Amino acid sequence: MKKKIVFILNPISGTTAKAGIPKLIEQHLDHEIFTHEVLFTEYPGHATELAREAQMSGADIVVAVGGDGTINEVARSLTHTSTALAILPCGSGNGLARHLLLPMNLKKCIQIINQCEIHALDYGLINDIPFFCTCGMGFDAYVSMKFAEAGKRGPITYVENVLREGLKYQPETYEIQDENGITRHKAFLISCANASQYGNNAYIAPQASMSDGLLDVIIMEPFDILDAPQISIEMFSKTLDKSSKIKTFKCKQLHIHRQQPGVIHYDGDPANADADIDIKVIEKGINIVVNPEGDKTLRQPNAIQNAACELFNEINIIRDDINRQTRHFQALSRILQRKLK
Repeated sequence: MKKKIVFILNPISGTTAKAGIPKLIEQHLDHEIFTHEVLFTEYPGHATELAREAQMSGADIVVAVGGDGTINEVARSLTHTSTALAILPCGSGNGLARHLLLPMNLKKCIQIINQCEIHALDYGLINDIPFFCTCGMGFDAYVSMKFAEAGKRGPITYVENVLREGLKYQPETYEIQDENGITRHKAFLISCANASQYGNNAYIAPQASMSDGLLDVIIMEPFDILDAPQISIEMFSKTLDKSSKIKTFKCKQLHIHRQQPGVIHYDGDPANADADIDIKVIEKGINIVVNPEGDKTLRQPNAIQNAACELFNEINIIRDDINRQTRHFQALSRILQRKLK
C-alpha cells in the first residue's frame, strides 16, 4: 500500500516565490511510494488546522513547506502521533532544516523524503507552547517582536533590527532554577535550544542535539560595542559556546523568573508572557524525516574557527585586565586629589 503524504505550503513565508513548488513535487516525488496532496495556508494558524486534519485522516507524513514558523504550526499537530513531519525549507532563516542538515535545494529535499528515513526526536515547551528549534527571552525575543512588526521578511530586515535595537537594549536580571538549584544572572538574552541554530547558520547552541533528551541553555552576559563583532563572528563560526561572554549548561527543565512580564519567542515567533516562565524538553515526542546522508561534523567548528575563538578569549582577558588596572589607577588618582585639596 502506498503511503499518504500531505504538503502544507505557506505562500507568504520567507522571501522566495512558491508558485512552482507543486510542479516540483509532482516531478520529483516517488509516486511508486506515495500518494500526495498539496494544501495552501490562508491565514495564521491555518497550517496547524490542516496538519491536524491530515493526521486524523491517516496521513503518514505531513510536509511543512515554509520557514520555522510554518514548521512550528505543522509540527505541533503531529506530536505524540505516528504521523511524521518532513520539511521543504522556504523560510527566511530555515533554522530547523539547517540543523537537520537538509539541503536548501528543494529537489534534493524531495529526494530525501523519498528515502523516508524517520527518527523520533525531541521538542520543547515554553509555558506549554511547543517549540522545535529554539525559544528564549531578552534581546532575541525583543528582535523577534520588532521583526514581526516590520512586516517585511528576510535576513536584511532581521539584521537591520539587530543593529538598530542592539545598542539601546537594556539587559535584565533573571533567576533561573533547574535540577541543580537556583542562580541569578544579569543577561542580554537567555536562549533554550533544542536545535543548534537560529537560522542562516547562526549557531546559538553548537552542541545542541534533538536526540539527547536535554535542552542547551545559553546565557549571554551584557557586553559593550567592542564585543559585538566578536560575538557575531563566534555565532557564525560555531564557537559561541566557548566565548567568555557566554554561560551554557544542559538540563531537562527550568523555571525562570524575571523582574516584569515581557516578550518571549518560540521558533522566532514572539508572544507576551508573565514574569515567570517554565521550559522543558519532551523526549522523542515527534517523528521527523531526516537526511540519512547528513554529515553531523558540519555542525562543529574547524581548527581555524577554534583558534580564532581562543584568540578572542585571550584578547578579552587582556582587555579585562587593562580595565581593572585603569579603574585601580583612577581610584588612586581620586584619593590623591582629595589629599592634595
